[in-house]
Amino acid sequence: MADNGLVTIPSAFPVEETARRLEAALKTHDVTLFARIDHAAGAASAGLPLRPTLLLIFGNARAGTPLMQADQRIGIDLPLKALIWQDADNKVWLTYTEPAWIAARHEFGEGAEKAVAALGKALAALAKDAAGA
Repeated sequence: MADNGLVTIPSAFPVEETARRLEAALKTHDVTLFARIDHAAGAASAGLPLRPTLLLIFGNARAGTPLMQADQRIGIDLPLKALIWQDADNKVWLTYTEPAWIAARHEFGEGAEKAVAALGKALAALAKDAAGA
């Protein structure tokens, strides 16, 4: 997979709106939002500039637990995350790690393919909903 498993898609909306849209999509699909980290606010508190950059951390125990039952070390990559950020040209992007890359990183075999594919499909749909793609 290109870019070390990272998938980056353009958003038709500003960073905050993209984040709100992702939060709404997560709620609709019964996915728990664990944290919302505003990296730009953190940078500002240290007196440093940073374009708008938000990290959302989210998951669903029904989807993630079977993977952790197979190998608890995957917990380093779970829950899932999405980074919503604005580049130097003011274009907004949404980036996430492809679940198949995470599974490959942890050397999951064929037994996990179905669960990983379903997780990847769901994550891609959530990202597209948020980004207006």
